[in-house]
Amino acid sequence: MGNSHSRSNRARSPAVKRAQSSTSRLLRKLSCISASSLDGLSDVTTEIDEKGTIRERDRLTAVTPPGIDPDIEMDNAYSDFIDAYPEYQNTWIVDSLRRSEFTRLAHSGETYVDYMGGSLYPESLVRSHSDFLTRSVMGNTHSVSNSSRLSATRVAEARNAVLRYFKAPADYTVIFTSNATAALKLVGESYPFSPGGSYVLGVDSHNSLNGIRKFASDGGARIRYLRSGRHGGFDEAEVKSVLSDHSPSDCSPCLFGLTGLSNISNSKYPLSLSAYAQSLGYHTILDAAALAATSPISLEDNPVDAMAISFYKMFGFPTGVGALVVKESFLKVLKRPWFSGGTVDVVQVPGSLVTMTHDSHEQFEDGTINYLVLPAITQGIRFLSTYMPFLPVRLSALLRYLTSQLEQLRHDVNGAPVVRILSQRSMRRVKEFGDQSDTGFTISMIFLAPDGTMISNSFVEYTASQQKISLRTGCVCNPGGAAVILGIEEDMNLLYPGVTLKDFERRVGRELGVVRISLGLVSSFADVYKVMQFASAFASGRTRMELWKVWDEARSRHHGRH
Repeated sequence: MGNSHSRSNRARSPAVKRAQSSTSRLLRKLSCISASSLDGLSDVTTEIDEKGTIRERDRLTAVTPPGIDPDIEMDNAYSDFIDAYPEYQNTWIVDSLRRSEFTRLAHSGETYVDYMGGSLYPESLVRSHSDFLTRSVMGNTHSVSNSSRLSATRVAEARNAVLRYFKAPADYTVIFTSNATAALKLVGESYPFSPGGSYVLGVDSHNSLNGIRKFASDGGARIRYLRSGRHGGFDEAEVKSVLSDHSPSDCSPCLFGLTGLSNISNSKYPLSLSAYAQSLGYHTILDAAALAATSPISLEDNPVDAMAISFYKMFGFPTGVGALVVKESFLKVLKRPWFSGGTVDVVQVPGSLVTMTHDSHEQFEDGTINYLVLPAITQGIRFLSTYMPFLPVRLSALLRYLTSQLEQLRHDVNGAPVVRILSQRSMRRVKEFGDQSDTGFTISMIFLAPDGTMISNSFVEYTASQQKISLRTGCVCNPGGAAVILGIEEDMNLLYPGVTLKDFERRVGRELGVVRISLGLVSSFADVYKVMQFASAFASGRTRMELWKVWDEARSRHHGRH
């Protein structure tokens, strides 16, 4: 690794020096973290002196990604990468984090590039939560025993941690749900849709937002979709015009559903649109499931009426827990379609009288909340808030490099492109801590044969799995966004009641969906390099045919068993 190591003695550019100054401030913050808060952090912070200075041997690891191959080709590739993106070196603390908290990646040999599907959890978060459970007696929060009071206290701590993390003003509360989808459903089923009202949302929305249209339609409200550009994104003038045309009239409630970050087009949608919609009389709900994993969100600056999140998307553990972060005033607008244990104070039986519980959040938390895992949220948020400042700089460099490398791939037989990138490309390079990217950190693409036809996503996904690469293919629960970037919006008109995906694919004449690479919390150059090596294999006609033969034999064996 001689080329990489010698780089530590070069004169630093002014931009790098400024970034290193920001790094020192962040490292001082890291050094103040209590080892008891997350065990694994102590392995990182002990390598920082009292001035927040990186020791020389750590400067060497700063330019050597974890698990790097001694092969000269990769060494040279990393050297070229650092030449182009020197700011990446200032995120070395994430490499240390990966070594101490994500050892299973090295042990398994898996290259994980599906962070949009779910983040990876730090091992100390699971250990510390397990230790807490083994030494604590936790009871149902609906009781008043000692064990119940402990549970209630920990749940309240988690609720407050969520509010602090998102900088929520005093008029917000947190309703714990099973995931972001359940949080969005909670709003959809309770919102007073009626004739004369509207539900406005983007075409580039997750099915969890799309699903609210069923409640809107049943209530007699109009449904209006906002168009996306070829690679996602809004024409803001057009959006404002549509919102204005469908704004509340004669007091009929109207709801605006905004996606913070598309899980397929990689587009970040301006949260300021919620403020505009509110000025017209709309209620607003933000689907922040994808956005919250790599971008800070301030409800003080963007006071939407409600926001849906999933914690496994943010820091990997626990799954099966999400939240609706919501204004108390908005909860008064919602009308629950039923009641259950935990949401009520008095129920007349037989009879029809019901008195809901006093606490507004409890009125919406059906049954018993997941009190055994909610304490882990407090630690998870502490963990994520520590490393969030490093992510935009790190992931911006990795994504821009990977995008440029993929675009250069050409087939050996005729020089035709190997991939077509369909998702939004970032126009802003993030070099300094505190800056934010104008997009997410996802690439949605299709692989192409030398004649320009699409290579089957199923073949690509199988081949990736054989090389221990975890990626995602398909329409990723975002049919509108997929149709836009694939250019098949008109084909949506061909759908009919009862149609299946296979029927639709036969009608269109090809497999639908994309190959999605999404970067996140501990993505590294080694991950990006592995993806590049994988994609490069499709450029060779001979290699591609060999891979196809393996896939074909695997399919034959599978069909033989069934």
